[in-house]
Amino acid sequence: MSNFKKISKNIQQVIISNPQKTQAIDWININNAGKAEIEYLRKNYGFKLAQLRASSAKANAQRPIIDREDGYVFLILHFPVLDPNHSRLTATEIEFFIGHGFLITLPSASVEPLNELFNLCKKDVNSLLSYQFESSAVLLYEILNKLLSHSFALLDKNSIAISRAEQTVLTGDPRQSAALILGLRHNLINMRKIMQNHKNIIKRLMAMESNIIPREQLKKYYGELVGYTKNIWETLENQREMVEVLHDSYESISNYRLGNVMKILTMFYVTFSSLALIAAIFSIKAENGMPFVNYHNGFWIILGLMGLVGLFMLFLFKKKKWL
Repeated sequence: MSNFKKISKNIQQVIISNPQKTQAIDWININNAGKAEIEYLRKNYGFKLAQLRASSAKANAQRPIIDREDGYVFLILHFPVLDPNHSRLTATEIEFFIGHGFLITLPSASVEPLNELFNLCKKDVNSLLSYQFESSAVLLYEILNKLLSHSFALLDKNSIAISRAEQTVLTGDPRQSAALILGLRHNLINMRKIMQNHKNIIKRLMAMESNIIPREQLKKYYGELVGYTKNIWETLENQREMVEVLHDSYESISNYRLGNVMKILTMFYVTFSSLALIAAIFSIKAENGMPFVNYHNGFWIILGLMGLVGLFMLFLFKKKKWL
């Protein structure tokens, strides 16, 4: 008999049932929650209306939430996902309703690691730790573990992007370098906003009571998740410092290039200003007072004089090591 049931278009259910245990777990995953899905939860579980409205809201909550109610815990967490172009990190919100014998997940968008674990439950439920204990608290641990592991994978991609940006800053196009650094800073800011409160929320989950699994064992599992959040935050701090150094290097290189451009433009300006001064002097109409003007080859003499001045200016720039 299959442990999977499709209740409606957006509601799917997996029953985790170990024959050696007496308590099964209903994992219900709801995508694109709307009025019909919220009504289903209200009728079958009696959750608070304010929490159900938060689950169906189109906009994401601005912060993580954990509420302990009579018979269940309501939880909102945010996790990073890549946009369709695989270049920018954005936040995806997942709501959890967890109680004795059930766990309900409501992602605001498709979350790859969550879908992978749900599909694994449909195909090979025996491989889950929650199958051994038949505890919804252990199932929540496995889901969070999967989501945090995916966050590590995104951080690895970010590290690779930082290495590529470093090479581009040193040898590549300034516009491309600026775009890469801007993208990295955007991803780090989003990732820090998403992950900054996970540790505190998971610490509060460590206080959950279970009639199936000993509290010390449950505390050990969630303690691992706290360790993961610390490692993620430390990695984010290191990446932030690397990107700031990269940004400073980019600014230094840009300032150096700009200085070179300004130096060349200044030398051109000084040189041609000197030539323009000579031309202006010889354009003065002074009768019998302007040398070379009335000579047969006066034009070429003046032009040669201007060339000598130009060569002198170049010699001066070279001697000063400005060229």
